[in-house]
Parts: sequence; C-alpha cells; structure tokens
Amino acid sequence: MQAIVVDDESSALHLFLDGVVTDSKREYHFFKDNPKTILSYVRNNDVDLAFLDVNMPGINGLELAKDLIKFNPAMKIAFITGTNLKREDLDQKLAQSVVAILYKPLSAVELEKALSIVDKEDLILDVKTFGTFDCFVNGHNVHFPSNKSKELLALLIVYNGKSLTMDQAITALWPDRDLDKAKILYRDAVWKLRATLEEIGVPCVIFERALLTLRKEMVRCDYYDLLEGKRKMGEEDFLPSYEWSLPYQNQLDFINN
Repeated sequence: MQAIVVDDESSALHLFLDGVVTDSKREYHFFKDNPKTILSYVRNNDVDLAFLDVNMPGINGLELAKDLIKFNPAMKIAFITGTNLKREDLDQKLAQSVVAILYKPLSAVELEKALSIVDKEDLILDVKTFGTFDCFVNGHNVHFPSNKSKELLALLIVYNGKSLTMDQAITALWPDRDLDKAKILYRDAVWKLRATLEEIGVPCVIFERALLTLRKEMVRCDYYDLLEGKRKMGEEDFLPSYEWSLPYQNQLDFINN
C-alpha cells in the first residue's frame, strides 16, 4: 500500500514525516502542486491514503480530494491546514473519506492517530437484520451498552447511507417522549454508540452536530445484499424488535412479490 503527501512545502513535510512515521505498511510519495501528475500517479498505483494541504498556490486541496476519491472511492484523506477547517465544513460525500484534519504545526501524536484510524478501517462490521439485529467483528458479537444505542445503529442501517438527523432519530426511537427529554436520550445513545464503535475499532458512523451518517463501505449487511439482489427474502422478519421497521418490512415484501 502507498500514501501520497501533497504540500507546496513538501521538503519540510518530508523531513517531518521521515522523522515521526514508523509505518512499514506503506510507501510515502511526495508531490507539490501539480494536479495532473498527482491524479496520474493515483490512477496507476495502489494508493490508500492521501495527506493533502488545503491551501496551496496552484491547487485547492479540497477539490483535489474530490478528484482523488472519484478515481479511488476507498482512498482515505487527511487534510493538513493552518486554517480553522472543521469536518462540518465539508460536503457529505467528501466527509465520508476524511479520517483526520491535521492542524499546522503538525503534531507527531495526531499524525500517528490518523494512521491508526486508517489501519483500523480494514475491519468490517457484519450486520444481521433478519430475525434479530446483531453486529459482528471478526466473528465476535458486538456488545452495546444500551438498547437504544444499538437501535440507533439499526436505524442508520435502514437509512442506507443517507444522513439521519436528530429529529428523524427522535421521531423513530422516542416518539412519545417530551422533546427536551428525547434530546437528552438521543445524545446519550449517540455517545454510547460512538464509544462502542471506537472500542471495536470500526468507525463506520460519521458523527456531526445533530447529524449521523453511516459509512456503508465499512459495513457488510444481509439487508443490503437483499436490496442488491444478492440474496432472497427468507421467512424471518426484518428487524422485528423495532416498531418503526414495519414500513421497511412491507417494502421488502413488495419487492420480493
């Protein structure tokens, strides 16, 4: 596997990375601000990670990232910036590929953290939605600290990669609760879900303010297999423990009749 580093001050960055990165899994290749050369390299090489400076004289790092993931949707992006760029400033599709935003002056600790996130993303969350809702990593059942954090993930599964707002989650999971109380319960479920995914090393959900998005490329699911025609509908009901799943069950019944 290979990583590219794009920065108009690449000589200084090269020295920094050479001194702090002990990553035997990748070769590092450095570029300045020639997008044609960069895209040509990515087309012809197995690049899994790109460190991109956001502001360079001849190229915009955000636009370059969009072009890179067109060629390789599985590529992970780490932005390097001296500005106050936040994940919520990115559009949804780009945000799904971003593993880190690193701020200048670069920190060795933050750099190593970004690399560890990429390595963890080799793991896949296996999801069973028919009969029961269960999740597995490397064959081991995932334990959720609360039923609602698990149900929240189930709701994200049926949203099929679309963003889930706080209001939509509350309507499905806490329909009869006072709104203020429901918001507290939602935040608690989000916190516990985030902690669970961090513990198992599968960061398959993008957490933003009042907005959640599933990273489908990190999930293997029987529901998605059925939607894609890779399996047939069996006798088991779809997410039978959750009342809000009934319309989805009816939709599946219609598709398979």
